Amino acid sequence: MAMSGIRDLSIIATPPSRRLAVKTFVRERDEVTVKEAILREIMRGGQVYFLHNDVESIEKAAADLAELVPDARITVAHGQMRERELERIMTDFYHQRFNVLVCTTIIETGIDVPTANTIIINRADNFGLAQLHQLRGRVGRSHHQAYAYLLTPHPKRMSKDAAKRLEAIASLEDLGAGFTLATHDLEIRGAGELLGDEQSGQIQTVGFTLYMEMLEQAVDALKEGKEPSLDDLLNEQTEVELRVPALLPDDYMPDINTRLSLYKRVASASNDDELDELRVELIDRFGMLPEPAKNLLTLARLKLSATELGIRKLELGPLGGAIEFNENAPIDPAFLVGLLQSSPQTYRLDGPARLKVVEAIKENPDRIRFAQTLIEQFENHKVTAVQA
Repeated sequence: MAMSGIRDLSIIATPPSRRLAVKTFVRERDEVTVKEAILREIMRGGQVYFLHNDVESIEKAAADLAELVPDARITVAHGQMRERELERIMTDFYHQRFNVLVCTTIIETGIDVPTANTIIINRADNFGLAQLHQLRGRVGRSHHQAYAYLLTPHPKRMSKDAAKRLEAIASLEDLGAGFTLATHDLEIRGAGELLGDEQSGQIQTVGFTLYMEMLEQAVDALKEGKEPSLDDLLNEQTEVELRVPALLPDDYMPDINTRLSLYKRVASASNDDELDELRVELIDRFGMLPEPAKNLLTLARLKLSATELGIRKLELGPLGGAIEFNENAPIDPAFLVGLLQSSPQTYRLDGPARLKVVEAIKENPDRIRFAQTLIEQFENHKVTAVQA
């Protein structure tokens, strides 16, 4: 939504003053690492979160810690406790009556204990990237250096995605890295149905490029206070077909990827200056333009002019053709009447918004010149909104 202009995107990347980044370590679990991390924090007067996200075995985990670090004052907190009991435990921990809190992910949000500056996450491979980032954010909330230990089983027991998540969280420990972490999370998990039927309806039917163009036009209309109309959006797509070869030949440009890229640039050109620059670039890179390449640029130029004139479709072949106008095409009706009266053998009105060309134009260059002359006449007799 931000990329299409519907919503604004802001990134909070400036940390509070004196805030330090949390040093993050990914370690295979061993008792020495756990004991060393807890003792270092306790000896400097701080507190420790030991996250064990399994209520059934959390009491055993606390008992094992008490045996490992006898000097620690340990308490337990999880979401299945009574509300009053949980409140009392968290208040006691905040006031430093305990210095190790064995807990579940109940601390994930809303906990701000400035003196708790070490967190040890057991089985970190079971957590998502965003969850690990939130949990790591529970420490380092003062000017003290904080530490996060992500304990894992043996690497062979972890999934590939879990290893990628842990690698990402360890490599991005700078302050304000949340947006970058979210990008990594999208890469690991995939974008899901962002462009599929479930999210975006029939996007596959119209194609992504046309879908984005229509979305951009609708957003622009809303910003101008207009009501976007699907008919108006579709009417702006002009089709020009003169039955002439218009392409970048294989012998002129052998690489198919380069050809596709340049076709896209020609189709996306929004004015004559961009087409002139493309012509110069093509001559500079590949040599003088062959006739089909010249026709491609000419048709692109005609399409730009036809779009400005409100022409929905311009079709000419060896036996004639037709020009279809949009409902609000800025063409002077008096000029069209004069054209029909002066050249009845060439033009005929076929409905309220369709001018038929009945003259046979067999040669390709003649058809191109005929279309250019006709478009030029329409431009010379274009009416403004005030006149209309």
